[in-house]
Amino acid sequence: MTNKTYTNPATIALHSGWRKDETTNSVTVPIHMTSSYQFDDTDHAANLFALGELGNIYSRIMNPTNAVFEDRIAALEGGVAALGLASGQAASAYAIQNLCTRGDNIVASSQLYGGTYNQFKNPFSDMGIEVRFVDPKDPQNFANATDDKTRAYYGEVLPNPSFQVFPLREVADIGRPLGIPLIVDNTAAPLICRPFDHGVAVIIHSATKYIGGHGTSIGGVIVDGGNFDWEAFPDRQPKLNTPDPNYDGVVWTEAVKPLGPIAYILKARTTLLRDMGAAMSPFNAFMFIQGLETLHLRMKEHSKNGQLVAEYLENHPLVETVAYPGISSGINKERAEKYLSGGCGGLQGFEIKGGLEAGKKFINNLEMLYHVANIGDSRSLAIHPASTTHSQLNDEELSSAGVSAGYIRLSIGIEHIDDIIADIDQALAKAE
Repeated sequence: MTNKTYTNPATIALHSGWRKDETTNSVTVPIHMTSSYQFDDTDHAANLFALGELGNIYSRIMNPTNAVFEDRIAALEGGVAALGLASGQAASAYAIQNLCTRGDNIVASSQLYGGTYNQFKNPFSDMGIEVRFVDPKDPQNFANATDDKTRAYYGEVLPNPSFQVFPLREVADIGRPLGIPLIVDNTAAPLICRPFDHGVAVIIHSATKYIGGHGTSIGGVIVDGGNFDWEAFPDRQPKLNTPDPNYDGVVWTEAVKPLGPIAYILKARTTLLRDMGAAMSPFNAFMFIQGLETLHLRMKEHSKNGQLVAEYLENHPLVETVAYPGISSGINKERAEKYLSGGCGGLQGFEIKGGLEAGKKFINNLEMLYHVANIGDSRSLAIHPASTTHSQLNDEELSSAGVSAGYIRLSIGIEHIDDIIADIDQALAKAE
């Protein structure tokens, strides 16, 4: 193993958290397909369970392959620790459940991925956790929706599919004096946005997307910034500051003091992951490690191609509007310039003239772009959100999320730009 700290993302992605296997000298991280681990003796086992030291207990809770992935993504985001999970949906759920119980609420952006919106609206409601959706264009909306039971604010850095950059610092600065952390989904903007630099407390990703990069594996991750003073707000954050019956009455902010500022992420690991069980497969963790190694290269290509496609669509006579940070204006342009660096990513959307039927024709006539329900692949992808990813939303919710009947979402890949534009061009021509 290596204790050396790197600061450049290109180096972190290849070297952070791992040097070689101490037994075999293998350079590649092994896939540890094991359910459990031999304890040194009964004192060692007791110390692990009592959180006296960190170590492997059971692979539902931690695994050495997963640990390398978690260390690397935490280092890339500038956090203190991370928790790999079975899916991005598990990451968004655990991120909120870690702070909320029945009767609590969070304030969330109305501009969210459809699966997250539905998770917050329905399953969370069944749990007794209220999610108050507000328009993120005006950060003051978060303050206006806050009460004594508000435990967190939530948004997406690049909301899918409106792609209007979230006001990170503005919302974080509203919450911090109140003891309310900002949790953001950075799935669409890894490396091109560093949310912890702008006051965010917790980051989540669907690792399935850009982190994996090849559409092979499902996974999610929560990253703890270690930058939020949970202990200073015992009334606002009772789940971290009062005895937890899920773990023998431990008070998390007190228990972790010898271990560092990891109260939030350690609680998520040792209660939610342990008890609810959305564990990441070590094989998938291995696949995500491979993805991280080229993430910095791929994001540059996604951003370069994304910008060129957006400019092409903006000037096409059959396209009414284009949603992409790189061609935005007004406050959306200001926020893109403030929070994104090194490009605006590969995600965008456009409204085709002719509405729903023209949108269907466009999708059905694509030859190279795949019609799939995913984003962030190396390949270019397209989908019609209103009939798929956002189909559970009513008309008002679709409008607030930035989805219209003829809206097409594109995830621009890393193929040659001439081939990408040629396929889009011929499909548009057949959509008239």
